[in-house]
Amino acid sequence: MEGAAPSPRRFRPAFLPTAATLVFVALFTAAGVWQHARMEQKLALRAQLDAAARNAPVPLPATRDWEAWRFRPVIARGTFDAAHQIYIDNRVRAGRVGYDVVAPLTLDDGRKVLVDRGFIAAGATRSQLPAAPPPGGEVALVGRVSEPAKAYLELASDTVQGPLWQNLDAGRYARVTGIDVLPIVVEQTAPVDAADALERDWPAPDFGAERHLVYMVQWFAFAALAAGLWAYFTWRREP
Repeated sequence: MEGAAPSPRRFRPAFLPTAATLVFVALFTAAGVWQHARMEQKLALRAQLDAAARNAPVPLPATRDWEAWRFRPVIARGTFDAAHQIYIDNRVRAGRVGYDVVAPLTLDDGRKVLVDRGFIAAGATRSQLPAAPPPGGEVALVGRVSEPAKAYLELASDTVQGPLWQNLDAGRYARVTGIDVLPIVVEQTAPVDAADALERDWPAPDFGAERHLVYMVQWFAFAALAAGLWAYFTWRREP
């Protein structure tokens, strides 16, 4: 005796499940498109970094469009203000904890810019900061243009204790010290004298493009899963 033939399937979409599926698919797809756009932005920044690194250093320009100069190698000529040097806490290089040493440089044209002079390891005790005085007199240093982070996490309200700071913020530095600095930081890439022992192996910024790619794939997968489940349960077998 032959088995009964399976009953045919019939397409019977219900209103509420269909509407809910359309909403979820639209939300998941929009999230995936947004992550794709963010990934493209991060890839563009990485390309900008790679292109800027191939340029020869030029004098620090007089401009307001610092975004166009991000990562560019520059030459800054001026005099360090040693009295207003600060130490950025909790920096790590090769497994060692220490500080980034930052000092304002008064340029030949009167403008002032913060220079991240490099990394120095912490001493045996945190009660005394390591000595890292900037060179005296006029200097000509080579560095790259960087923008301080505009958003950062602070666990305490008092993050400025004399020369010890938790984060580097050009706007806050100007408010605390009264020194009107440019909204950028020059990350020094080479010493200006033989006695300078600061470390300057600046890592390439982690733009996070790969993370956005993973999120994009996940959101599109959620959209496909929602559509697939709707289709599976909508095509019903006849009783």
